Amino acid sequence: MSPDVTRQSTLATGPAPLSLSEEEDGQAESGPAPEGVTNDLVELLFFAYRDFVGDPDRMLAEYGFGRAHHRVLHFVYHYPGLTIAELLDILRITKQSLNRVLKDLIEQGHIVQKTGRSDRRQRLLYCSETGATLTAELTRVQVRRVARAIADPVADEPTGARDGNGFAAAQGFLMAMIEPEERAAVTSLMARRARSRR
Repeated sequence: MSPDVTRQSTLATGPAPLSLSEEEDGQAESGPAPEGVTNDLVELLFFAYRDFVGDPDRMLAEYGFGRAHHRVLHFVYHYPGLTIAELLDILRITKQSLNRVLKDLIEQGHIVQKTGRSDRRQRLLYCSETGATLTAELTRVQVRRVARAIADPVADEPTGARDGNGFAAAQGFLMAMIEPEERAAVTSLMARRARSRR
Protein backbone atom coordinates (compact mmCIF):
# COMPACT_ATOMS: atom_id res chain seq x y z
CA MET A 1 0.00 0.00 0.00
CA SER A 2 1.30 3.46 -0.84
CA PRO A 3 2.20 5.88 2.00
CA ASP A 4 -0.61 8.23 0.94
CA VAL A 5 -3.20 5.49 1.15
CA THR A 6 -1.82 4.31 4.49
CA ARG A 7 -2.08 7.84 5.87
CA GLN A 8 -5.64 8.22 4.61
CA SER A 9 -6.56 4.81 6.03
CA THR A 10 -5.43 5.97 9.46
CA LEU A 11 -7.46 9.14 9.08
CA ALA A 12 -10.53 7.23 7.95
CA THR A 13 -10.50 4.98 10.99
CA GLY A 14 -9.45 7.63 13.49
CA PRO A 15 -6.67 7.61 16.05
CA ALA A 16 -6.05 4.62 18.25
CA PRO A 17 -8.16 4.71 21.43
CA LEU A 18 -6.45 6.32 24.39
CA SER A 19 -5.67 4.19 27.37
CA LEU A 20 -7.05 5.33 30.70
CA SER A 21 -3.62 6.57 31.77
CA GLU A 22 -3.26 8.62 28.57
CA GLU A 23 -6.67 10.19 29.13
CA GLU A 24 -5.71 11.09 32.69
CA ASP A 25 -2.39 12.55 31.50
CA GLY A 26 -4.20 14.75 28.95
CA GLN A 27 -6.59 16.00 31.59
CA ALA A 28 -3.78 16.78 33.98
CA GLU A 29 -2.13 19.04 31.37
CA SER A 30 -5.17 21.02 30.25
CA GLY A 31 -7.65 20.40 33.02
CA PRO A 32 -10.76 18.28 32.67
CA ALA A 33 -13.49 19.67 30.47
CA PRO A 34 -16.77 20.33 32.24
CA GLU A 35 -19.06 17.38 31.50
CA GLY A 36 -21.82 19.63 30.15
CA VAL A 37 -19.41 21.26 27.68
CA THR A 38 -18.12 17.95 26.31
CA ASN A 39 -21.68 16.62 26.05
CA ASP A 40 -22.60 19.76 24.11
CA LEU A 41 -19.68 19.23 21.73
CA VAL A 42 -20.74 15.63 21.09
CA GLU A 43 -24.32 16.72 20.45
CA LEU A 44 -23.27 19.58 18.18
CA LEU A 45 -21.10 17.12 16.27
CA PHE A 46 -24.22 15.05 15.52
CA PHE A 47 -26.04 18.12 14.19
CA ALA A 48 -22.99 19.37 12.26
CA TYR A 49 -22.51 15.93 10.70
CA ARG A 50 -26.21 15.79 9.79
CA ASP A 51 -25.90 18.98 7.77
CA PHE A 52 -22.38 18.21 6.49
CA VAL A 53 -23.62 15.00 4.84
CA GLY A 54 -27.08 16.39 4.07
CA ASP A 55 -25.87 18.44 1.09
CA PRO A 56 -24.30 15.49 -0.76
CA ASP A 57 -27.10 13.15 0.36
CA ARG A 58 -29.60 15.20 -1.62
CA MET A 59 -27.37 15.20 -4.70
CA LEU A 60 -26.65 11.47 -4.45
CA ALA A 61 -30.34 10.63 -4.13
CA GLU A 62 -30.84 11.80 -7.73
CA TYR A 63 -28.60 8.89 -8.81
CA GLY A 64 -30.07 6.38 -6.39
CA PHE A 65 -26.83 6.49 -4.39
CA GLY A 66 -26.20 6.75 -0.65
CA ARG A 67 -23.34 7.59 1.69
CA ALA A 68 -21.48 4.37 0.98
CA HIS A 69 -21.32 5.35 -2.69
CA HIS A 70 -20.05 8.78 -1.67
CA ARG A 71 -17.23 7.32 0.42
CA VAL A 72 -16.13 5.01 -2.38
CA LEU A 73 -16.22 7.83 -4.93
CA HIS A 74 -14.27 10.11 -2.58
CA PHE A 75 -11.35 7.74 -2.06
CA VAL A 76 -11.20 6.43 -5.64
CA TYR A 77 -11.23 10.03 -6.92
CA HIS A 78 -8.44 11.15 -4.57
CA TYR A 79 -6.37 7.96 -4.97
CA PRO A 80 -6.62 6.85 -8.61
CA GLY A 81 -5.55 3.23 -9.06
CA LEU A 82 -6.69 2.20 -5.59
CA THR A 83 -7.03 -1.57 -5.25
CA ILE A 84 -10.06 -3.33 -3.81
CA ALA A 85 -7.94 -4.46 -0.84
CA GLU A 86 -6.78 -0.91 -0.12
CA LEU A 87 -10.33 0.41 -0.33
CA LEU A 88 -11.57 -2.29 2.03
CA ASP A 89 -8.84 -1.34 4.49
CA ILE A 90 -9.75 2.35 4.32
CA LEU A 91 -13.51 1.92 4.62
CA ARG A 92 -13.52 -1.00 7.10
CA ILE A 93 -16.50 -2.63 5.42
CA THR A 94 -17.11 -6.16 4.20
CA LYS A 95 -16.17 -7.19 0.69
CA GLN A 96 -19.81 -8.04 0.06
CA SER A 97 -20.92 -4.50 1.00
CA LEU A 98 -18.22 -2.95 -1.18
CA ASN A 99 -19.13 -5.19 -4.14
CA ARG A 100 -22.75 -4.01 -4.05
CA VAL A 101 -21.71 -0.34 -4.03
CA LEU A 102 -19.04 -0.81 -6.70
CA LYS A 103 -21.52 -2.64 -8.93
CA ASP A 104 -23.84 0.39 -8.84
CA LEU A 105 -21.04 2.86 -9.53
CA ILE A 106 -19.56 0.79 -12.38
CA GLU A 107 -22.93 0.11 -14.00
CA GLN A 108 -23.78 3.81 -14.01
CA GLY A 109 -20.36 4.65 -15.43
CA HIS A 110 -18.87 6.56 -12.49
CA ILE A 111 -16.04 4.12 -11.74
CA VAL A 112 -13.95 1.99 -14.09
CA GLN A 113 -11.82 -1.01 -13.23
CA LYS A 114 -8.47 -1.71 -14.86
CA THR A 115 -6.26 -4.76 -14.56
CA GLY A 116 -3.05 -4.28 -12.58
CA ARG A 117 0.14 -4.07 -14.63
CA SER A 118 2.35 -6.14 -12.35
CA ASP A 119 -0.39 -8.38 -10.95
CA ARG A 120 -3.10 -9.23 -13.49
CA ARG A 121 -5.39 -10.39 -10.66
CA GLN A 122 -5.57 -6.89 -9.22
CA ARG A 123 -8.48 -4.64 -10.08
CA LEU A 124 -7.45 -0.99 -9.98
CA LEU A 125 -10.21 1.56 -9.50
CA TYR A 126 -10.49 4.92 -11.25
CA CYS A 127 -13.21 7.55 -11.52
CA SER A 128 -14.56 8.06 -15.01
CA GLU A 129 -15.06 11.60 -16.24
CA THR A 130 -18.66 11.58 -15.00
CA GLY A 131 -17.58 10.08 -11.66
CA ALA A 132 -14.88 12.72 -11.25
CA THR A 133 -17.36 15.49 -12.04
CA LEU A 134 -19.89 14.16 -9.52
CA THR A 135 -17.25 13.69 -6.82
CA ALA A 136 -15.83 17.16 -7.35
CA GLU A 137 -19.33 18.62 -6.96
CA LEU A 138 -19.97 16.62 -3.77
CA THR A 139 -16.63 17.76 -2.36
CA ARG A 140 -17.29 21.37 -3.35
CA VAL A 141 -20.48 21.66 -1.28
CA GLN A 142 -18.81 20.10 1.76
CA VAL A 143 -15.68 22.25 1.46
CA ARG A 144 -17.89 25.32 1.16
CA ARG A 145 -19.67 24.44 4.42
CA VAL A 146 -16.41 23.82 6.30
CA ALA A 147 -14.80 26.99 4.89
CA ARG A 148 -17.84 29.02 5.95
CA ALA A 149 -17.67 27.59 9.48
CA ILE A 150 -13.94 28.34 9.76
CA ALA A 151 -14.36 31.87 8.44
CA ASP A 152 -17.41 32.72 10.52
CA PRO A 153 -17.89 30.53 13.61
CA VAL A 154 -21.02 31.19 15.64
CA ALA A 155 -20.12 33.31 18.65
CA ASP A 156 -23.02 32.31 20.92
CA GLU A 157 -22.53 28.76 22.07
CA PRO A 158 -25.65 26.99 23.36
CA THR A 159 -24.30 26.70 26.89
CA GLY A 160 -22.38 29.98 26.91
CA ALA A 161 -19.37 28.03 28.17
CA ARG A 162 -16.09 29.88 27.83
CA ASP A 163 -12.82 28.32 28.83
CA GLY A 164 -9.18 28.31 27.90
CA ASN A 165 -9.17 24.84 26.37
CA GLY A 166 -10.73 25.58 23.00
CA PHE A 167 -14.18 24.18 23.79
CA ALA A 168 -15.93 27.47 23.06
CA ALA A 169 -14.11 27.69 19.71
CA ALA A 170 -15.10 24.10 18.90
CA GLN A 171 -18.72 24.84 19.79
CA GLY A 172 -18.71 27.93 17.60
CA PHE A 173 -17.25 25.98 14.69
CA LEU A 174 -19.72 23.11 15.00
CA MET A 175 -22.66 25.47 15.33
CA ALA A 176 -21.49 27.24 12.17
CA MET A 177 -21.53 23.88 10.34
CA ILE A 178 -25.27 23.65 11.04
CA GLU A 179 -27.70 25.30 8.63
CA PRO A 180 -28.36 28.86 9.88
CA GLU A 181 -32.13 28.34 9.97
CA GLU A 182 -31.68 25.23 12.13
CA ARG A 183 -29.43 26.81 14.77
CA ALA A 184 -32.20 28.28 16.93
CA ALA A 185 -33.91 24.88 17.17
CA VAL A 186 -30.63 23.18 18.05
CA THR A 187 -29.86 25.85 20.67
CA SER A 188 -33.33 25.48 22.16
CA LEU A 189 -33.07 21.70 22.28
CA MET A 190 -29.66 21.81 23.93
CA ALA A 191 -30.84 24.44 26.44
CA ARG A 192 -33.63 22.04 27.43
CA ARG A 193 -31.04 19.34 28.11
CA ALA A 194 -28.92 21.84 30.08
CA ARG A 195 -31.93 22.72 32.26
CA SER A 196 -32.59 19.04 32.95
CA ARG A 197 -29.04 18.68 34.33
CA ARG A 198 -29.60 21.31 37.03
